[in-house]
Amino acid sequence: MGLAAYHVHMQHTITIQTMGRSLINISDQVSAFLPQAKASTGLCHLFIQHTSASLLIMENADPDVLVDLETFIAELVPDGDPRYRHSAEGPDDMAAHVRSMLTSTDLSIPITDGALALGTWQGIYLWEHRQAAHTRKLVLTIIAVA
Repeated sequence: MGLAAYHVHMQHTITIQTMGRSLINISDQVSAFLPQAKASTGLCHLFIQHTSASLLIMENADPDVLVDLETFIAELVPDGDPRYRHSAEGPDDMAAHVRSMLTSTDLSIPITDGALALGTWQGIYLWEHRQAAHTRKLVLTIIAVA
C-alpha cells in the first residue's frame, strides 16, 4: 500500500469576538469552511494567534462542564497572584498567559466524509483567558488527501 499524497487545500483566518473570560463554542464557525474546501478526507488544523487565549475540544452537552473548568483553572491560576511580575495589562495579564500555556494553542481534527470527525459530545472551544472582550484570530488550515 502506497502513501497517500496530502496537500494544503485551503487556509483561512477566522475572527472571533469574545465578551471576556469564557469558553466559546466555535464548532459551527470551523465546520462552515468544510464545504468550500471540498475535502472528503484530511485534517483540519486550527491555530490561535494569541498568548492569552487557547483552544480545546470539550464536552458540548452540559454547560456545567465549562463552568467547572473555569472554576478549576481559576483556583489553579489566580488573577493577580503576587508571584507574577508581568502585569502590564492588569491583574489577569500573567494569569492569562499561564492558562494558555497549560491548555493548547492549536488543534488537529480529522476530516472524514467531508465533516469534522468529532465525537458525539465534543465541541471546539476558544477559551478567552482575559477579563475584557478581545478580538481573536485563528488560522484554519485544511490538509486534504489528494
